[in-house]
Amino acid sequence: MNNSNKKGEIISLADGVAWLTGVKDAMYGELIDFGKGVSGLAMNLEENRIGVVILGSYESLKLGDTAQTTGRLLEIGVSDKMLGRVVNPLGTPLDEGENFSQVKPMPIEKIAPGIVERKSVDSPLQTGIKAIDAMIPIGRGQRELIIGDRQTGKTAIAIDTIINQKATDVICVYVSIGQKRAKLAEIVKKLEEHKVLEKTIIVAASSSDSATLRYLAPYAGCAIGEYFMDKGKHALVIYDDLTKHAWAYREISLLLRRPTGREAYPGDVFYLHSRLLERACQLSDENGGGSLTALPIIETQAQDVSAYIPTNVISITDGQIYLEPDLFFAGIRPALNVGLSVSRIGGAAQIKAMKKIAGRMRLDLSQYYELATFAQFATDLDVATKEKIERGKRIVEVLKQGQYNPMKVEDEILVIYLATSGSLDDIPIEMVSEFENGFLEFIYTKFKILPKSIIDKKEIDEKLESEIVKAISEYKKDFVKSHQLEEEENG
Repeated sequence: MNNSNKKGEIISLADGVAWLTGVKDAMYGELIDFGKGVSGLAMNLEENRIGVVILGSYESLKLGDTAQTTGRLLEIGVSDKMLGRVVNPLGTPLDEGENFSQVKPMPIEKIAPGIVERKSVDSPLQTGIKAIDAMIPIGRGQRELIIGDRQTGKTAIAIDTIINQKATDVICVYVSIGQKRAKLAEIVKKLEEHKVLEKTIIVAASSSDSATLRYLAPYAGCAIGEYFMDKGKHALVIYDDLTKHAWAYREISLLLRRPTGREAYPGDVFYLHSRLLERACQLSDENGGGSLTALPIIETQAQDVSAYIPTNVISITDGQIYLEPDLFFAGIRPALNVGLSVSRIGGAAQIKAMKKIAGRMRLDLSQYYELATFAQFATDLDVATKEKIERGKRIVEVLKQGQYNPMKVEDEILVIYLATSGSLDDIPIEMVSEFENGFLEFIYTKFKILPKSIIDKKEIDEKLESEIVKAISEYKKDFVKSHQLEEEENG
């Protein structure tokens, strides 16, 4: 091969983009070496020149400098020692720790596993959030979008999901794209407090990093997840958020003078996210049975779900969790809009016990929302309608959950059973949360066998259901007596 075809000269240099002339055999996405410890990524291949986006700082480069192709596509070195660390999209540590030795190079861009290599999603990935695990279940290998306006609790759901993996075999990768460093430091501190940082890897390209690093961050996070998936393990990757990722790609494309399309994004912005999210999957047992679950986050502007990037990502993913500002400010947190949120995997990602009691809840809730709107205008309502509205209010109350407080699946099942069985219908709304907490304490002191039976059997048979009913009525008797609710009602 003629070596002169591999070398080129910088003819233009600005805004992190270098144009080279003289290079004849560059590949798309190939690493270009500028010397002086600076490298770049070939992004535009034209007849007489190539456009290269520079990784890192380019202050040492000047016009006329030579650069050469390396014959390598971009890779990130991954090792088990990355657990508990913060790295940049090139695998360099950003915390005070030492560099990684003995890394396995993983390609940052990779074709997703084919149909034959996969199997359908069948086991749940518990988030520890009652409303999600019951109504919008996430399975291992699924891609579930978290979407909503800014400050509606999107990152909170993602972090709670990571905290809930503390006792599971799931390895978490949190990719932070274009966020403030202060916010990231806060997240690291929280994960450390909950002792889950040691099984989490954080890939960070903050708002002060170059557009190239922000563009590469999700692919790097995905490659790290694939390293564990290939070992037959289970990985969860959170992309926070892909809106900023699309902005970074738009910035690079405009600097490379690519033609623009809708909202000034380049024509291949759909492919940008589809090739990333398609890499999430549940591998078949012959291929090791590992899985990679993706939770991409998208920020909407003024609740516009039909904007360009949100509609793109909604059509790529297997469902979405939609968070609504109105619910958030009304104190319903997580601010989940049950009507617009779906999981296209559904019951396949739930244990039988949860499937049995959660189906009823979704129906009760949707009836409640329908009737509550209607009840604003109606003056006299019949008894059945009133009962449905009261039941709905209590379900909404039970589904409220504080941040950094994920629940075990057996506790979620007990609490949801409490709401759907109508046991709370005569408890005043303001006491529902107290009743719920007291009930769980009571179960763990007097009926310890119940949560264990739910987990062992994974379903609720008649015998177990009668035990739960017995426990509820026993606790309710004590609760009513201690709060003197009977006199109030009779009075």
